[in-house]
Amino acid sequence: MNFWETITGSDLTREWKAFEARAAVLPADFRGGWEQIKFHLSAYGDFSGRNLMPILDGALGLLEETAAGGQSIHEVLGDDVGGFCAALAGGEGARSFRDRWREQLNRNVARKLGQLGG
Repeated sequence: MNFWETITGSDLTREWKAFEARAAVLPADFRGGWEQIKFHLSAYGDFSGRNLMPILDGALGLLEETAAGGQSIHEVLGDDVGGFCAALAGGEGARSFRDRWREQLNRNVARKLGQLGG
């Protein structure tokens, strides 16, 4: 990946289109599972979403393998797709973008209050 691709995000666009092409050949219930995975994982992405690309690649690979193996989507994802995605993102306590923003806001407020109180 060169500097220009990193800045413009064209590498992400190319990778995303490849994911969608792979997902398009999945059975309908697996495509629905893919949509749910994308939705639930989006909360764990950074500003560009670049940190999610390996996770999405692995999740799509899992869907492809299990569809080819004849398993059902329910056997793969279970009842709790959000929990499944949280586990993929780094565990149940994985920090989402809301957590990072909340921490940043708290630090800024504490710094400002410290300046006013001192």
